[in-house]
Amino acid sequence: MAGMSGESLVVETRRTSQKWLSVILDLSLLLGTVTVSHMNARGRALSLVCRAQYGRAYHSEEYHYRLHTFTENRKRIDRHNAGNHTFTMGLNEFSDMSFAEFKKYFLLTEPQNCSATKGNHIVGDGYYPDSVDWRKKGNYVTPVKSQGACGSCWTFSTTGCLESVTAIATGKLPLLSEQQLVDCAQAFNNHGCKGGLPSQAFEYIKFNKGLMAEDDYPYTGRDGTCNFKPQMAAAFVKDVVNVTKYDEMGMLDAVARLNPVSFAYEVTSDFMHYKNGVYSSTECHNTTDTVNHAVLAVGYAEENGIPYWIVKNSWGRYWGQDGYFFIERGKNMCGLAACASYPLPLI
Repeated sequence: MAGMSGESLVVETRRTSQKWLSVILDLSLLLGTVTVSHMNARGRALSLVCRAQYGRAYHSEEYHYRLHTFTENRKRIDRHNAGNHTFTMGLNEFSDMSFAEFKKYFLLTEPQNCSATKGNHIVGDGYYPDSVDWRKKGNYVTPVKSQGACGSCWTFSTTGCLESVTAIATGKLPLLSEQQLVDCAQAFNNHGCKGGLPSQAFEYIKFNKGLMAEDDYPYTGRDGTCNFKPQMAAAFVKDVVNVTKYDEMGMLDAVARLNPVSFAYEVTSDFMHYKNGVYSSTECHNTTDTVNHAVLAVGYAEENGIPYWIVKNSWGRYWGQDGYFFIERGKNMCGLAACASYPLPLI
């Protein structure tokens, strides 16, 4: 791994084009057919793709490492897809990275334990439609964003939820600032690019008296100095609602009746290359102390008899199903019901 730098691994998915997907598939076919003696040509092909689409420039001594990692990931994807699973894996912008590297740059590195959260969500009468999708109910869900190589997923889950509840209450869908949370929410046990939790971010917004718009406090993907301007706050939190720990029916009640819900769960190596289908895993845990990624449940449904959540991620719109994924519902899969929350907007 000599010559490898963290900067060369930074992925700006917002700059990605759909063209990359067909190019990388062509590359994967090439890797599967050429011999070992063509290692240099394969390395150049991989370097060309990453340089053109992501601004990645591999040092010559890094070629073999990246190529080996890419090839091993592709083998795992092929093995998985040849088996009997509820979801499909596929090559993506993380395919030249090991899971250890992926964890370092894209997941929460500061330990998060949400066991202290006290549930105060009040469950309704128990009647729920078979499926709900807030994306189809109206202009209530903002486009998928990209966190880049910063463990700030918790900020995107937070803004996504506050954007939605504000739109549901007012009819106007704002785009809110993740960077303000990265820079300013440390007093509420959040840690910028090292991690945090949506419930703690909602508390910050409540006591801080507002969150600025994305345009006024743009995202940089790195820790910075707090530059909050109260007069420019664009959204406010009246109170924070925590769903009782492990109460997945409480989550469903909230999503069915009220609004999208933020939650955290544990990402393991089998999730890194998710492409489509209903994700289910035997690798992950279901406890509060192992969560390492925060996302937004925007709905639920059922596929081939398997109930699932419809989830908005923050790895760009070319990951997964246009930036979304489905995860099995009703089993607290990967601890997804460990710490779910949503804000009550102050209008």
